[in-house]
Amino acid sequence: MTENAGPRTDWSDAMRLRTPIVNAPMGGVAGGRLAVAVAAAGGLGMIGMGSAGSAEALERELAAAALDRELPALERELLGSGAAPAPGPIGIGLVDWVAAARPGLLDLALAAKPALLSVSFGTDLSWAARARAAGIRTATQVYTVEDARRAHDAGIDVLVARGLEGGGHGAPEVATLPLLEAVLDAVPGPVLAAGGIGSARGMAAMLAAGAAGVWLGTALAAAEESLLPPNSRRALLAARGTDTILTRAFDVGMELPWPQRFPARVLRNDFTERWQDRVDELSAPDPSPSIGAARAELAAANAADDPRIAPVDAGQGVGLVTAVRPVAEILGEWCSEAVRLLAPGGH
Repeated sequence: MTENAGPRTDWSDAMRLRTPIVNAPMGGVAGGRLAVAVAAAGGLGMIGMGSAGSAEALERELAAAALDRELPALERELLGSGAAPAPGPIGIGLVDWVAAARPGLLDLALAAKPALLSVSFGTDLSWAARARAAGIRTATQVYTVEDARRAHDAGIDVLVARGLEGGGHGAPEVATLPLLEAVLDAVPGPVLAAGGIGSARGMAAMLAAGAAGVWLGTALAAAEESLLPPNSRRALLAARGTDTILTRAFDVGMELPWPQRFPARVLRNDFTERWQDRVDELSAPDPSPSIGAARAELAAANAADDPRIAPVDAGQGVGLVTAVRPVAEILGEWCSEAVRLLAPGGH
């Protein structure tokens, strides 16, 4: 286990983390291997179940996480270097409407006893009581002070203040820093900061502003251990911070029932160029041949990992992601730099 000497907060100490970093539970990206790598590097690793989440998919990623946890211990035993340290904590993140449509998914997540259960993108917070009864800590993303107050009143343990800069789905209401400040003023912590955090400087800034930790998505999406497929990974590495767009075109084109409040921030591509201003056409109940062809083209591109047509989630910090690196290296670098920046006289 890599011993990152990262900054610490009361929340990270309570969670027994060596650094207050959580990987966002990105659907199709944050699998068991990424979660274990983040946990091993001192953070809280999250397995994400997105639009395509299912009990079967969660079982697969939990098994992958278990295997990745076992291998270091086996290697140490074979090398005669003593017992491996205890693995770090792993959580699970679900999408509200997906969990509602597939009840077995939430049941399995609860049965897995994660260190943290996050359910976001919905208004029904009754899941939190079930998790609390099972002794599981809870989290949810919030986008306004009103969201934060509702989540706090529901007894959710940690709030994730997700700003409009973030990649993937979210409510584009307020930028991360002013949202964090407003939420911290409105409810007792802990509050994690999410959205557009692309470097140790961004992490240090959020911690200095009062965040209990940072929730990283795009910054870890191209890590060696992520599930992001090769062509999408290359597109992410080549992108600049100005190459993202907020859109519902992909969700509508794939007939996914995402609430209108939550568009996705993705890389601009040929599909967004053609359909960003024609989303209503894509949602027609009796599509024309051209709409049917567009939906078929999108489905084929998803299957073929063709980022010219298929969506690639990316936040506005994407320009800072320039290489494929192991999580341990990324977090180790961030931790040492954040400690330096947060020290008296650091800048």
